[in-house]
Amino acid sequence: MPTPNKAASVAELTDAFQSSNAAVLTEYRGLTVAQLKTLRRSLGENAQYAVVKNTLTKIAANQAGITALDDHFNGPTAVAFVTGDPVESAKALRDFAKENPNLIIKAGVLDGKALSADDIKKLADLESREVLLSKLAGAFKGKQSQAASLFQALPSKFVRTADALRAKLAEQGGAE
Repeated sequence: MPTPNKAASVAELTDAFQSSNAAVLTEYRGLTVAQLKTLRRSLGENAQYAVVKNTLTKIAANQAGITALDDHFNGPTAVAFVTGDPVESAKALRDFAKENPNLIIKAGVLDGKALSADDIKKLADLESREVLLSKLAGAFKGKQSQAASLFQALPSKFVRTADALRAKLAEQGGAE
């Protein structure tokens, strides 16, 4: 029979899984409290990093409809619950793991889809959402300029062709 504390922990973790865009499981064995504090700061306000109990977290993930992470709940586990841009959080985890090899990214989930550690590293290599949106806006603006030039060129080309045809007809009419 579960204790009230465990039931509350499971409910809290279930809510965290449901309200997050993404969750990343990590192993933190060998990291100091100061290093974990630094990691939490580097994740910023868009992510919450919590050291969790495997059994309770597995139950919470299953209650939230996430079963893809079941095989990764072993050893000392911590979860980064991402509520903001998952790319920024993935970059923060990747960069911290480079400096602190004791942090191991196990797996994750993004919008209900399972991610391997390699997928999370690929996600970290993406540019931020703002940069991608800026590039998209620039591409749209460029295409609009090309379209405007094309639409402007068609009538002027038609007028030049009509003038050339009129001149040719006038030349032929004057020659007869």
